[in-house]
Amino acid sequence: MSQVFRAPVNLDALNALSRDTLIGHLGIVFTAVGDDWLQATMPVDARTRQPYGLLHGGASVVLAETLGSSAGNLCVDPDSQVCVGLEINANHLRAVREGVVTGTARALHVGRTTQVWEIRIENSAGKPVCISRLTLAVVATA
Repeated sequence: MSQVFRAPVNLDALNALSRDTLIGHLGIVFTAVGDDWLQATMPVDARTRQPYGLLHGGASVVLAETLGSSAGNLCVDPDSQVCVGLEINANHLRAVREGVVTGTARALHVGRTTQVWEIRIENSAGKPVCISRLTLAVVATA
């Protein structure tokens, strides 16, 4: 897929927008961007682990939806449209106990009324932890 974002992506602005939200609370940080993908990291620590010491599947889903929704909204005119989640699924493939996971959202479909993003979350060794697919609705803001 070629360039999908409407304008150059400012990672500092994305990270600033995330402060004082669930995204900031979980320590998610946007780290890289390409023509049709967006990447972020999330720590595996007390904020993101379940009681048995493993990365909580829900935290992985938060990272996936954060990446896909953020990327989707970078594809539309923010003055007239917003992307909202319609459906998300996640397959949890490997346990993580500590460190950092990295998620990468890639556009599969960017249409007028819907978008589909695939999010791959990997551990620090580059092994898949979670594979997710997010479907977004593109709706008018007014």
